[in-house]
This record gives sequence, structure tokens and C-alpha cells, in this order.
Amino acid sequence: MTIPQAYQTEEERWTAVQRRDTAADAHFVYAVRTTGVYCRPSAMARLPRRENVVFFNSAAQAEAAGYRPSRRRRADQTSAAAQRAALVARACRVIESADTPPSLDILAAGLGLSPAHFHRLFKAETGLTPKAYSSAYRARKLREELSSPAASITDAIYGAGFNSNSRFYEASGRLLGMRARDYRAGGAGAVIRFAVGQCSLGAILVAQSQRGICAILLGDDPEQLVHALQDQFPKAEIIGGDGGFEQLVAEVVGFIEAPAMGLNLPLDVQGTAFQERVWRALREIPPGTTVSYTDIAQRIGAPLAVRAVAKACASNSLAVAIPCHRVVRRDGDLAGYRWGVERKRELLRREAQS
Repeated sequence: MTIPQAYQTEEERWTAVQRRDTAADAHFVYAVRTTGVYCRPSAMARLPRRENVVFFNSAAQAEAAGYRPSRRRRADQTSAAAQRAALVARACRVIESADTPPSLDILAAGLGLSPAHFHRLFKAETGLTPKAYSSAYRARKLREELSSPAASITDAIYGAGFNSNSRFYEASGRLLGMRARDYRAGGAGAVIRFAVGQCSLGAILVAQSQRGICAILLGDDPEQLVHALQDQFPKAEIIGGDGGFEQLVAEVVGFIEAPAMGLNLPLDVQGTAFQERVWRALREIPPGTTVSYTDIAQRIGAPLAVRAVAKACASNSLAVAIPCHRVVRRDGDLAGYRWGVERKRELLRREAQS
């Protein structure tokens, strides 16, 4: 870290502490040997004796040396977290209300931040980049608009924030996985290839849309798995895969048998902005590791949304590829699993041994 010349020496830093210089807060902290705590230079705490003070370039360095933050600093950190959340919430409202997705520079300027800092802040709080959040929001709005029987496709286009037909049709396939009229008709006109097989966990169904693998379903009854796929797109053309598709299914089955090997296939992941944040966080959990629903809620910047996280896990239709089996209760209990708790236990056992 580069320290400005004004705060380079200990004498200059001590002067900044005596003056409670707020400009110095971004450059160093001071710790007190007799109390074991550290503070910002501008902290309003009683000044310690000079011989008991030691300086560090960052809070992380102070904590690594064994010092803990002062109560006031912890309160400041809580306040700062609330301020960060409020800034990101403002940016989300701007994205949601804009006629066209605002650029990163415009969003950052509106909050008085640099684009790079705003980008890091937004991703840390939401789990998504501003661009990804904008796409997920527009996709959700588009699905909502298309689900309304009273609205035409043109109404849905403008209701979802597209200011021209051409821009909509450029993006609709990416957002919906099919044409808008096909999505509105329950998948009419869409082609979804699938195959059902057997693996050590029971029956498995693998389905692929134009964008990638859209379903990996596990169960005991193959016929029920097919019905579940048909219920998702009741008017789509759902056809059995050919020999080449059977090879793809074999690759997915191999992944089910040994999850640690990974799955190098494109996925068609579609959900709300919140679901996509949860699913993205799930895919970052290493094989052989478990986390709690509370952990995931904290990772995506929504610590109070534990139940919503559990619901997003239950909505996952890509078994193992989006590893919701790695999420457990805080006490370590396996809790529920869309594909059955015994399958969850077996998947965790395999990953622990790999």
C-alpha cells in the first residue's frame, strides 16, 4: 500500500491522531498496547499515551498482530455496511426504473464513486455484477409481462424496459431461452431434447434447450421425471434425444457418479435475480464442503433471507450441477432436498471421499 507523504512517519501519524484527522482514516490505523484495541485516526476515543501507540497501514495488519477493533470502530463498521447496502439499493432502483440499462459509468457517477469501486461494491453486496443484475431483472420482468394474458407481446416488450423491438429481439433468446411467443405459449415452438437413464442414485432425466442443459432431474420413477419436464413447458416440442444426445447424458451420469470431476457443459440457468444470486453462490462451494443456508444468505448480502435461500435451493432444477446438496442447516442436519435426503447424504459421502 502506498502511504501519502503526509502520513509517512510515525510523528506525522501521531499528529494526525491528535488532530483526529479524518483524511488519515483511509491510510492507517493506530493500536494501543495497554488495551489491545485499534482505532481510526479520527476516532473520538480518549487519546492514549504516545509510548503505548503503534501504527499499522490497515485494519487487517492490526488484527493480524493480535489487536481487536474498538467498540466505536465496530459500530462504525456496522454503519458503513448499512451505507454500502443503501448505495447498492439505490443503484438497483436506478437499474430497475431505467428505460434502457444504464452504463457502469452512469451508475457510478450517480453515487459519487469511481466505476471500478462501484463495480466491486455492487458485486460484493448482491453477488452479481451490475450488468448481470440488469439482465436478470429484465428477464424476470419479461416473464411477468408475458405471463399476463391481457398484454400483447408489444406491451411486454415495453413493460420490461426495452425501448425498441429490435433491441428486444436481440436479447429475448438469451433471456428466455426461446422466442417470446413460444415462452408465452408455454414453450410452444421450442424444442427440448431429453433422455432418461439410470445411475446409482436412481432414475435420471437430462434435458437440453437451445441454450444448454436446462434440467437434471433425479427420482425413483422415470415417468414422473418426464411429467415434471412436461409440466415446465407444456406446449414445447419435447423429443427424445438421438445417439449423440445419449453421449451427453452419459457425461452427466458420470458427473453424478463423481461430482468432484466437474461438468464442462453449457447450462441454461433461468431464475429471478435473487435465485441467480443464490445459485451462483452455490456453484462456488468446493466439492467436499458444506455450508449453511445462513452462510449463503450472508455471502449474497442478504443475511435475513435464510428462508428465501432455502426456497431458491428447492427451486433448483439442475441437480448436482448447481450443488444445493452442499447446503445444510446450521447444526449440520441435512434438512430437506428436492431429490431426497438419502441422495443428498450419498452425494456428500462421495465428495468427502474423493
